[in-house]
This record gives sequence, C-alpha cells and structure tokens, in this order.
Amino acid sequence: MSNFEKKFGKYAIPNISLVLILCYVVGYVINLINGRFLSYLTLNPYEILFHGQIWRIVTWVIVPPSSLDPFTIIMLLFYYNIGTTLERTWGTYRYNVYLFMGMLFTVLGSFLCLGYYYILGAADSNVGLYLQMQGESFFALYSYMFSTYYINMSIFLAFAATFPDVQVLLMFVIPVKVKWMGIVYIALMVWEFIATGNLFSRTAIGASLLNVAVFYLRNIKRIQISPKQIKRRAAFKQEVKRNSRTAGHRCAICGRTEADDPTLEFRFCSKCNGNYEYCQYHLFTHEHVK
Repeated sequence: MSNFEKKFGKYAIPNISLVLILCYVVGYVINLINGRFLSYLTLNPYEILFHGQIWRIVTWVIVPPSSLDPFTIIMLLFYYNIGTTLERTWGTYRYNVYLFMGMLFTVLGSFLCLGYYYILGAADSNVGLYLQMQGESFFALYSYMFSTYYINMSIFLAFAATFPDVQVLLMFVIPVKVKWMGIVYIALMVWEFIATGNLFSRTAIGASLLNVAVFYLRNIKRIQISPKQIKRRAAFKQEVKRNSRTAGHRCAICGRTEADDPTLEFRFCSKCNGNYEYCQYHLFTHEHVK
C-alpha cells in the first residue's frame, strides 16, 4: 500500500467523517421536502444496469441510515468523534481507504444480489416471470437495505479494535470498555445475518464485516493502540513542545528563556565572537567574548 499511497495519498479527503454526516444532512432535508425523491438516489443495481441511472453508485451515500430523532443525532455525533479519532490515529489516507473499501464492497454486493436473482430466475421459470413483471419494484423496495448503516457499524468495530481498553459511558452512566461493546455488536450482526436477514441485508452486513476482516488482517499489528500508548504519545508531544519553547532563546549570562519569563527580549551581540544571545538585562552589561 505504500507505493499506492505515494501516488494517491494526496487525494485523500480530510475530515471525511464530517463529509459523511453532511451527506446525511442533505438526505434528511430531501426527505423532509420530498421523501419519494430519495428512491431515485438509492443503490439500486436494477436501475443502474437497465435504465442507466449510474448516479446511484454515488448518491446512495446521501440516503440516511435511520429516521431523524434525538437518539440519531447523538449517535451521529458519537460516530463523528470516533471517526475523527481514527483519522488522527491512522492518518487521513488509511482512514479514507477503510471507508471507501466498505462502500466498494457494498456496491459490489448489490450487483451480486442482482446476478443471483437472475441466475435463479433462469433456473426457475416462476422466479424469472416474477422478475420480468415485478423486477423494478422488487429491487426498488430492497435497495434501501444498502445504506451506510453497516459502514458506520464497521467504523465502531475499527475503533474498538484500535482502542480496545478505552472506556465509554453506556447510556451515559455505565462505564464499559469498547472491546466488549464491539463483541456485542459483532454478535448482533451475526445473529441478524443468520436469523432475521434477507439476501439484501445479509449482503450489506457481509460487506461491512468483510471490510473489517480484510483491513485488520493486514494492519492490526500496526494500528492497535492502548491507552498507555496514547498517554505516552501525548506526554512525548508535550515534552517536545516544551523543549522547543525552551530552546528558542537563552541568555548566555543568566540562562533564562522565554519559557521562564515571556516578557523577556533577546538579542545577539555583534561585538562577541560567536553566536551569543543575551536577555534585555545583560545585553549591554555583559563582557564581550573575544
């Protein structure tokens, strides 16, 4: 991936979590103005292939994953926070790759669903006749299954795998490590995949889990970070920043810096041999170095 990053890393979208939330805002506005118009934006492979509506390959990201309510707003803010944390930790390029991989797998999965039903229709004349008569409405109904809901779930799983020991407040009260919440999320998704899902929802779930599996099989050893590592990084950055301020100016006589007294002014002496710097109190009173 390093060579690929050298070529295409400059095209990575910074703060992409905010971009995704803004897409949802557009979707909610469209839904309030004319909810039926969203049906022209969903990921519907039937309309893409047979009616040339290629914009659906991109516009399905606008379709909100759930109805707008206070709980949804809280969840979107939560996903924004963990998304920006992952972007700062992994880097913009790597986080972009992770999101776009999930979207790509979802798009490919939708076309696999279309292919499955037409292969089934070729083997079963009843299914084939139904697709000829109701194919357009059939795929329009289930196209809403292909949303970014499960991609958001994969973002949380990525956060749980990267920061397994970080605690969050469940229901704003109960402290829980995110690794346990991640395990519960996976269990719920597997249960939905096996027991309650249809082909379309199973494909959307499978695409998000495949994204997690592919990404972490290649990168888990390089990006998993513990709270102790986070603390060490923060302490290191703070120490570097403090040292950089200290090393900025130093009086050759008293040794004081601007970190000791921000009001101090420093000047180099042109009469001294060498780069000797003095504070305002010793600039005119020091003995020149010859």
